[in-house]
Amino acid sequence: MKSRRAVITGIGPITCIGIGVDEFWNGILAERGGIRRISSFDSSGFNAHCGGEIPDWTPETFFPPHRLKRLDRYAQFAVASAQLALDDAGIKYDRLNPQDRIGVSFGTALGGVCQAEDQHIRFLKKGTRGVNPTLALQVFGGSAHSNIAIEFGFRGVGTTNSNSCASGTVSVGEALRYIRDGFADVMIAGGAEAPLSCLTFGAFAIIKTMSQWKGDPALSSRPFDRLRDGFVMGEGAASLVIEELEHAQKRGAHIYAEILGYSLNNDAFHMTSPLPSGASCIRAMRDALTDSNLSTNDIDYINAHASSTQLNDSTETFSIKEVFGKDMRIPVSGTKGYYAHPLGATGAIETALCALALDRQRIPPTINYEEPDPACDLDIVPNHGRAATLNRVMSNSFGFGGINACVVLGRAPSD
Repeated sequence: MKSRRAVITGIGPITCIGIGVDEFWNGILAERGGIRRISSFDSSGFNAHCGGEIPDWTPETFFPPHRLKRLDRYAQFAVASAQLALDDAGIKYDRLNPQDRIGVSFGTALGGVCQAEDQHIRFLKKGTRGVNPTLALQVFGGSAHSNIAIEFGFRGVGTTNSNSCASGTVSVGEALRYIRDGFADVMIAGGAEAPLSCLTFGAFAIIKTMSQWKGDPALSSRPFDRLRDGFVMGEGAASLVIEELEHAQKRGAHIYAEILGYSLNNDAFHMTSPLPSGASCIRAMRDALTDSNLSTNDIDYINAHASSTQLNDSTETFSIKEVFGKDMRIPVSGTKGYYAHPLGATGAIETALCALALDRQRIPPTINYEEPDPACDLDIVPNHGRAATLNRVMSNSFGFGGINACVVLGRAPSD
C-alpha cells in the first residue's frame, strides 16, 4: 500500500511576540523577545519575575460572551489558535455539519490548573456558591481537543496528551501517525498553555528551575549563553493543520512543509534532570531520522529545545554532536528567547517556526547571546537570522519526566 504523506497547510500561533502567522513571523524577524516582568500577579515573593505574558489578549475577538463563560484562558488559546490555523489553511468547517475525517491531536503540560487555582481562592472566600459552575469542565487537559472538536464540528480522532514540555511535539507526531495510518485526512495538531498564575508559577520557582535574571526582562531567556540561569515560563499556543498530501493538493492548498518523521522516548532517570549520558536524547534524534528515511547529512537546520538552563543546554549540545558529529556545521538555534517557554505549547510553536523557516528559507537566530559557553560550541546562529537553503529540518523537545520527542520536517513537495 502506498504510504500516506502528511503536510502542514495552516499555522495558528498565539505568542507574546505576535498572534497569527504574519505577526509571529514579523516578531521573529524583529530579533527581540517579548518577555516582560510578570504583571498578572505579584511575583515579589519568588526568586523569578519574568515571563512570556500575552498582555493584549482579547478573547472577545474570537468568542461570543456565552462561549467565554465556559472557556478558561488555556482553552481560549487552544480554540483560537485552531481557528487561526484553519482559516490560514482555508479549511471549511461548520459545527452544524460535522466532519468525520478531521481529528484533533493536542498537548498541554498543565491544562486548566490555573483556573482551578483561581476558583479555589473563590471557594475559600464564598464556598461552593462562589465557584464557576462549569469548573469541572474547564480544569481537565482534554478540554482543549474537546472544545476544538465542538467549536468546529470535528468528529474524527480526538486526544490531548500531557507530556510536559514535549506535549506540543508529541501532538504533531501523533497527528502524523493518524494521517499515515488512514485514521484521518486532516488533523488539527498543537499545544496550549496558560500557566502564569501565582501558585503554579511559584511551584516552579520553588524548585529553582526558572531564571532569576535581574536585568532587562527581554534578555532573561539566554539559550546557550554562558550566563543562562534557568528557563522563563510563558503562555500561549500554536495549532497546525496537518493534511494528507493528495487531499491538500486536490484543493490547491498552500503547503508550508511536509512532516517526514517523529520519535518519542523516555530517559527513565529523573523528573527534572536529563540523563547525563544523553543516551535517550541521542536515540530520539536517531529514531526520528530513521522514521524519516534520512541520514545526518540530510539535515540543514536544528531547532533545539535549548531551555536556557545550564544542564539542559550543555547536555543537548553534547547529544547533537554525538548524532551529527563533533565537527558538525549544521546551524542550531534556540528560539525561546523570543517567546519564553510555554511548557506544553512550546513544541507546537517550534514546529510552526520550523515550517515557516522552510517556507521562507530563513533560519531564526538564538537571540540574547552575549557570552560564549565552551560547553555549547555549536553554530547557534547568534542574534541575527540568516537566509539559507533549507530542505529538511529537525525540532527537539526534551521535557520534565525525561520525555524526549523529535520531529523532522521537509520542504513542501514540488510534485
